[in-house]
Amino acid sequence: MYLSLLKCKLHGATVTDANLNYEGSIGIPRDLMDAAGLLAHERVDVLNFANGARLTTYVLEYPAGSGHIVMNGPAAHLIKKGDKVIVAAYMSLSPKDAKKHQPKVIILGSGNKVKPTRSKEMIDPKRAAKKPAKKGAKK
Repeated sequence: MYLSLLKCKLHGATVTDANLNYEGSIGIPRDLMDAAGLLAHERVDVLNFANGARLTTYVLEYPAGSGHIVMNGPAAHLIKKGDKVIVAAYMSLSPKDAKKHQPKVIILGSGNKVKPTRSKEMIDPKRAAKKPAKKGAKK
């Protein structure tokens, strides 16, 4: 048995163009692909913050450093220029390996540049909660 887990994601990417008259895909700059661990033609889900749309497509390599995130083909009906999106890829792992897996999460800011750290708003408070002190530990 294998489990499907998040491999990596680009969080908060801003779509810079949407081209309906193309065969389909999402264009992502090579530097962002490398940061997340995405490959050309890899299957990804794209989730739109603006309208809740969620779709599956594949990655096309765009020039490194361009900052361009481009929705191509029919997906351009659901995701428009200026929309903020999450681009997520998944992988299959055995239950044993899944327990140790940590996805690569790349947070993007202005101009689709990588932010060095997650802001406090990005962290789930349940995950970020402090561990309780051990019994008998001095305060």
